[in-house]
Amino acid sequence: MLNAQWLETFTVLCETGHFTRTAELRGMTQPGVSQHLRKLENQVGQALLSRQGRSLSPTPAGEAVLAVGRARRIEEKALRQSILGDDPGVGEVSIACSGSFAVLLYPCLFPSMQASSDLTIRLEAAPQDTVLAGVLDGRFDLGVVDHEPRHPRLDAELLGQEELCLIVPRDTSPLPPSFETLDAMGLVAHPDAFAYADDLFSLNFPATFRGSEHLNVRTFINQISQIPSPVGEGLGYTLLPRSGVDAYPYRAKFRIVPLPEKRHHELWLIMRRGRVYPARVRAVADIVRSAALSLGAP
Repeated sequence: MLNAQWLETFTVLCETGHFTRTAELRGMTQPGVSQHLRKLENQVGQALLSRQGRSLSPTPAGEAVLAVGRARRIEEKALRQSILGDDPGVGEVSIACSGSFAVLLYPCLFPSMQASSDLTIRLEAAPQDTVLAGVLDGRFDLGVVDHEPRHPRLDAELLGQEELCLIVPRDTSPLPPSFETLDAMGLVAHPDAFAYADDLFSLNFPATFRGSEHLNVRTFINQISQIPSPVGEGLGYTLLPRSGVDAYPYRAKFRIVPLPEKRHHELWLIMRRGRVYPARVRAVADIVRSAALSLGAP
């Protein structure tokens, strides 16, 4: 690599065409300028300046080195501006979370992107293991998971909790149903529904629930934003976290049935420990916190 001090001295020398003026601008002595030029020429292995009387002009090799010197100035200026001008509306932020929380969070991010065309926010719905791994390896700036990871390279902040909800068609009795009634209705299944059933039904129907593998599945869908739709059309019941329920635009078509034993999932915001985050990431983290608070999380 070209020595940065020698390169800058050579660039100023080409621009001034004078050793004395270069020494003044660089805060050096004239012999110091000559020494920088000589060392740079030795490093390159070619003469960089030709002298005609008192005039200096770069050789072909000098022209190439001068272009590098000027390009490095531009790069360093951009770097300084980037460091000093930490604008929350400029740059890219990547987030990963569960599908249900993504449905709630995504519209909350629109105002920030509408306010600045230079801000790009990437939101990915992903399994918990993918969220954790992605924050650790830097693919995601922020992650939201349902448990404290307790990893030495992660910082975790408890955002609160969200209720796991049983939702049924609107015309279903508001009273807590029996397991037999639900099973006759049929499950609107999705990738997380079976784990949710094991979690919630084992608490509320310990005598009759035999495990999610025995559930009567009415239909299956893996598009998180569409999961409540068949419930609203009377095709069965489903289980979703509160975030996935609250974000659905046609909530009047179904109801949440309270069960005697409630189950809540925690929401943890995770970031890579020791990383100094730019303003845009800190601003988006505040939006994530606000979205969690909208669920009634403490």
